[in-house]
Amino acid sequence: MTLPTQARMQISMPVQLPGEAQALLKTAVRKETPCGAGSAVWHVWGEAAGSRSHPPVVLLHGGSGSWTHWLHNILPLVETGRRVYVPDLPGFGDSAAPAQGTDADAVPGPVEQGLNILLGDEACDLVGFSFGGMVAGFLAAQFPARAARVVLVGAPGLGIAPVKPIQLNSWRHLADPAQRDAVHRGNLAALMLYRPEAITELALRLHVANVLRDRMKGRSLSRTDVLARSLEQVRCPVHAIYGSEDALYRGKLEALAAALRHAGNFQALTLIDAAGHWVQFERAAAFDQALLAALDGAPQSA
Repeated sequence: MTLPTQARMQISMPVQLPGEAQALLKTAVRKETPCGAGSAVWHVWGEAAGSRSHPPVVLLHGGSGSWTHWLHNILPLVETGRRVYVPDLPGFGDSAAPAQGTDADAVPGPVEQGLNILLGDEACDLVGFSFGGMVAGFLAAQFPARAARVVLVGAPGLGIAPVKPIQLNSWRHLADPAQRDAVHRGNLAALMLYRPEAITELALRLHVANVLRDRMKGRSLSRTDVLARSLEQVRCPVHAIYGSEDALYRGKLEALAAALRHAGNFQALTLIDAAGHWVQFERAAAFDQALLAALDGAPQSA
């Protein structure tokens, strides 16, 4: 596919992914679907060999992210025989920006269009992290036939303000790579990861590669209750997995549980001990166990 000049400019910022990400990417099938002036990029695992007894799993990454937010979680899903579809959401990673809008409400349309091309009308398990959790909720509300279940992971948009404002420091003005890395490490500690030892070189390099390609500027929906309101319209089972030390909800876990119950078919909130916002990276094994339990469990009555 030949992309218009504007679209090529949007995704022409080459980054060097860490070796772990490059190796996993080589095992995926890359697909593209229309998005804005260009295309959305999808990475697909298990499509040929995956069982049709499970719905496809769609992993939606967080803001300033890409498919690599799920680096540690893809193969455990594939190993259960599932088909796993992981896009770079519009405006992030290698995907073009949506035609209009710069926040989560601009994303469900092109994602649903892509899913329709890739999967027809097949219902999916939508697993959304942070910004992607809002997208998952919007998708399930707007396109109910698409959602077999929703799993929210560290999702904002629930009308709950942190006890202390989260301060993220700017880095684009810094020319020295070491200074930039120091700021990135500080930002990872402030928002994404709870334990200092979790801020590994791998975490840093994934984060840097992702923030360099973030073209969805001025996002603010996460600071509203837009997801809580959308959950009232969601009919499928809704699960939630959060880190017990998520910076967005530390000291507010009771309020979190209450907000999630806006979903009429809410199932359960699972808290992963000693994990922050990027819970699926920081404590991958515990998260993967909780996710498979949510995906495999029989829904409780609403």
